[in-house]
Amino acid sequence: MKLLIRGGRVVDPASGRDEPGDVAIAGDRIVRIAPAGVVADFTAERVIDAAGLVVMPGLVDLAARLREPGHEHEGMLESELAAAAGGGVTSVVCLPDTDPVLDEPGLVEMLKFRARKASLCRVFPLGALTRGLRGEVLTEMAELTAAGCVGFSQADAAVRDTNVLMRALQYAATFGFTVWLRPQEPWLGGGVAASGAVATRLGLAGVPVVAETIALHRIIELVRATGARVHLCRLSSAAGVALVRAAKAEGLPLSADVSINSLHLTDADIGFFNPDMRLSPPLRQATDRDALRQGLADGTIDAIVSDHNPVAEDMKNLPFGEAEPGATGLELLLSLALRFGQDSGLALAPALARVTHRPVQVLGAALGTLVGSAGRLVEGGVADLCLFDPGARWAVAAAGLRSQGKHTPFAFDTTGVALPGRVHTTLVAGTVAYEAAPRA
Repeated sequence: MKLLIRGGRVVDPASGRDEPGDVAIAGDRIVRIAPAGVVADFTAERVIDAAGLVVMPGLVDLAARLREPGHEHEGMLESELAAAAGGGVTSVVCLPDTDPVLDEPGLVEMLKFRARKASLCRVFPLGALTRGLRGEVLTEMAELTAAGCVGFSQADAAVRDTNVLMRALQYAATFGFTVWLRPQEPWLGGGVAASGAVATRLGLAGVPVVAETIALHRIIELVRATGARVHLCRLSSAAGVALVRAAKAEGLPLSADVSINSLHLTDADIGFFNPDMRLSPPLRQATDRDALRQGLADGTIDAIVSDHNPVAEDMKNLPFGEAEPGATGLELLLSLALRFGQDSGLALAPALARVTHRPVQVLGAALGTLVGSAGRLVEGGVADLCLFDPGARWAVAAAGLRSQGKHTPFAFDTTGVALPGRVHTTLVAGTVAYEAAPRA
């Protein structure tokens, strides 16, 4: 199909392009980007009026649980991919802690097949680093890569045996695989809130900052010894940011991300035991949130992630310490990236870089045929686009979310704050995956 997106504000964070223009699409590729009204020799089957809208690359989310297989009561693949499309997200990296765990090529191939059939969003699975995520025996990484895995992860399960983790990194370094690790020391990470005055006042078991920094020290030393490329998932503390900044300055092959939750909220938002604020990693103090923002602004942290983890109603509406950690986030990623940019005084393109081409740089060669055009607007590149209204403000309401998970810390009745930016249209490979109701 031939599409013409006419009269929008074309923003490509990778190149710094930010100007009015038209985008012509044929099939699954962008064939022309030109000033408004210049694309005159292109016969479109459909024209999308983008006046007043920003036309940008589709968002790339490096951390989303799609809940299948095994957790269908919390989210179906179709519902969560629909949520991604509704949030302008055209590519998601999904974690391997499904049931069964993604430690066999057949499971990965089936997941990718079902995602392609849905045609709502590209799905890039992470394979399990160890069988059953038990931290004992390494998986067949080469076979999982051939099946479509873009890296290897333990999700939130730790590898307690340092010898096993070192062997995993040595193997990954030999074949150029990336290992994705959540830095949390398991013996210290069993609490339900960040250690500090709020947790003490509420009588909640705390997770100290050293649970993150001890794990980071171990990972950094193993990276230094093996040369393996490691992506650090969901940093949460100022001390953690400082360690990563120093390791990157040393030239170690590390990248890192931060969740929308840690970027905007603190432990004070727990209020009176609000279970929607029961998250992993736990919300920390304002100084940690500010350091995370600074780390994101200066490049220490590479990407913002939704940390999408839909939770069933009966597992969330419990006392704070018993509630399942997690929140829906795919539909909020764009708006919270925009809010970060506004709060940090960044122009639009640099703010959007943290959810477009910078996450793509983390994925690197694992994207295969999409390398060079994913997360970007370039002629000849893949036609994964998001069109959004930068002037819109919207209140997050459970009933309006496309995700099967309805719990979020940013619900309007919890925060009282409307979010900036509303997605109008999402295109995946040149096909409309989501379209909002016509503007009045």
